[in-house]
Order: sequence, then structure tokens, then C-alpha cells
Amino acid sequence: MNIKIFDTTLRDGEQTPGVSLTFSEKLRIASKLDDIKVDYIEAGSAITSEGERNSIKEISQQGFNADILGFSRPLIKDINYCLDCDVDGVNLVVPTFDLHIFDKLNTSKEDLLEMSNNAIQYCKDHGLSVEISAEDASRSDIDFIKTVFNNAADFKADRFCICDTVGILTPDKSFSLFYQFKDFSKPISCHCHNDFGLAVANTLSAIRAGACEFHSTINGIGERAGNTSFEETVVAIDRLIPNYYTSVDIQKIYSISKLVARLTGVNIQPNKAIVGENAFAHESGIHANGVIKNSHTYEPIAPELVGRKRKFILGKHMGTHGLNKKLEDMNLNVNKEQFKQIFDRVKDLGDKGKCVTDFDVFAITEDVLNISHNDRLHLEEVSIVSGNKIMPTASVKLNIRGEEIIEAGVGIGPVDAAINAVSKTLSQLVI
Repeated sequence: MNIKIFDTTLRDGEQTPGVSLTFSEKLRIASKLDDIKVDYIEAGSAITSEGERNSIKEISQQGFNADILGFSRPLIKDINYCLDCDVDGVNLVVPTFDLHIFDKLNTSKEDLLEMSNNAIQYCKDHGLSVEISAEDASRSDIDFIKTVFNNAADFKADRFCICDTVGILTPDKSFSLFYQFKDFSKPISCHCHNDFGLAVANTLSAIRAGACEFHSTINGIGERAGNTSFEETVVAIDRLIPNYYTSVDIQKIYSISKLVARLTGVNIQPNKAIVGENAFAHESGIHANGVIKNSHTYEPIAPELVGRKRKFILGKHMGTHGLNKKLEDMNLNVNKEQFKQIFDRVKDLGDKGKCVTDFDVFAITEDVLNISHNDRLHLEEVSIVSGNKIMPTASVKLNIRGEEIIEAGVGIGPVDAAINAVSKTLSQLVI
């Protein structure tokens, strides 16, 4: 079964606190989303600002294969803004929880139904596709959701989304909720939030119960604790649910994840599934040994599947196999005695709480092999000025391969200033 993907990175994802994407950044992300083959792109909320409308319109005019949608309340003015942006359709969000209807909107259920029906009719009259999203459906009366959906179906709405707006579902409750709509005449989708860390699990349960579309964001960004993680859900569907699949080009997952992290400034946590820097990293000697012999021992999927590479991390937990693989990858040839010296020194660094980098391994190995680069670099002069009310400043003169280079640097202290000055000269040294 082909599961459709509704990406809301550019709308719900951009509502992440502190995130505000420029026109060009939104276009870059949208282009990548289309390239990776998502089915629907929610380009933004047209009523937000003129800049937002310009971005949505530009995205709509790119000729993407994905359908471009705008976020809209069931209000004619919202829909008109979407029409001005040339979108293919709207994500029409209709609150179904009493708290929203009575306290937020200060209206009645009857008036809400009329508002929803009128909005759908207006959209269809103007050639827009409509996905009805029942806001806060997971806390709503199930009979009222069905009433909203049945009325919307009568007005020719195209798709119907059940939203876990505050992330209070659990996998079993999600299955039970969506199972009640398995025989509905129109496609059902799910929109989950991650307030309890269950968005992906709840989405997978919804799919098993009959949902044929899910909403997600790249890296799971979004309001509060975020939304359903696109990359985790896509790979889980591909690998964990038999006979279900998406149209996504999985090998491009890591590249779009890095792009969104860079443009939004929301860093990816190292231990995040699929795209975190530690997702395919191994330090433990037992694990490294097993993976080198057969990657399936400690990896559920090959890193190449999602555009990643396997990494072996060096530290106090490492074994000889991990270090040997690292030295091979760095083209460093050593004998057994030299290997033991390197192994012991790396372990010692790990015991001291140091994160052992490739540069550390390279330096240790060169020292063990008695490789000297003294002929390449000489510190000939260093001068430091520091004192009360004076910004610590250092100047250095280095001789690099016979060429004298003079640089200066400032810092929070004299040592920091000297290090910064030396760093400027070393940036010109190619080992």
C-alpha cells in the first residue's frame, strides 16, 4: 500500500520557536522536498504576511510534481489569500474539540459546521483541492468528528485528517481512534505532535489502522516538542511494516535533514534516529568487531540506505578491531608493537575524559612512527601585549617551509590571543 506524505516543514515546522525562514530558504527546502518525492507540500499560511504570500506563490509556480497547499482557517478571507498564491489546494483546519469551539472561537457546533461547509464549497467553486484537518481531534467527541467529516464529504472535500494536536495519544489509542474511520469513504490522514515523544509511534499505529497519509516535518521540528519526524516514519514504513511503502527517495533523506537543520538553525540531536551523528557510529569494541565482520550484527539498516556512512569512534570503550579499521581508513600502516602503543595511548586519552578525534589518532601515530614535521614549521618570534583596559593582543612570526609569515590575534587572555594568532598562520599550512 502506498502511503502518501504531507510535508508541513514550511508551515508547522517553521512555527518552531526562534525559526523564521527567508524567501530563498523556503524555496530551497521546497525544491528538495519535491526532489525527494513527497506528495504534498504545505508551503505556508498565506494570511501570515506579504512575504509569506510571496514565498508560497513562488513555490506554487515552480511546476513541482508535489501538490502545493496553503494553510487556511474555514474563513473566506484566508481562502482568498491562498487563491492569490496559486496553490493547488488548502489544508482547511476545523477545530472539533469543545474547548476550541466554545472558548477560542466563541461559537456553536452548528455555526462551526456551517462555516466549514461554506468554506469547502468556496474552495471547490474556485478549483482548489481540500484536506479537512480536525484540530485537536484526539480530545474531541468521536461522533462530532464524524459529523464534521460526513458533512465535508457531502461538499466534496478530498481528504480528511485526524489531528493529535497536543500529542496525547498513545500507540494503542491511536490505533483505536483511526480504526473507527477505516471504512470512511475518503482518504484518512494523521497529524501527530510529539509532546510525549510518541508522534512517530502514533503515526505508525494510525497507518496500521487504516490511515493512508501522514503529516510530518523534516527532523520532526515544530511547535513545542515538534511534529512527527519525516525521516523516522519513512524509514520505519519501508523497513518495519510489510506491504507498505512511500514514494520517497530514501537515499536523499540525510541531505535534506542537514539542509533543514542548517537553514533553520535547529541542530539535530546526536542520538536522533536515522539522521543523528551517532545513528551509525560505533565505539564499543564488541559492537565494532561485530559490525566489521557483518554489519547486520549491530545495525538494523545499512547507513548507505539513507545516504549515511558508518563511523568508528575511538575512546576507552574501543577494541582493537575498531582502531585497526580507523588506521586502515586513514592509510596509516603500523606493525604490532606500534599498534599496541597507539592503542594504549588512545585508551589513556579516553580514560582522561577526552573525546578522541581523527586528528588525535593521526598525531599519536606520527609520534609513535617518529614522523617529524619540524622541517616544515618553526616559531621564530612571539610578542604579547596585555594588561588592565587593554585587549590582549599577540603577534607571531612563523617560518613555514622557508616562508616567513607574520600574523596577529586578539583573545580573552594572552594565551588565547597567542593561540588565535598561531591558528591564522597554521590555516596556511597544508600537511
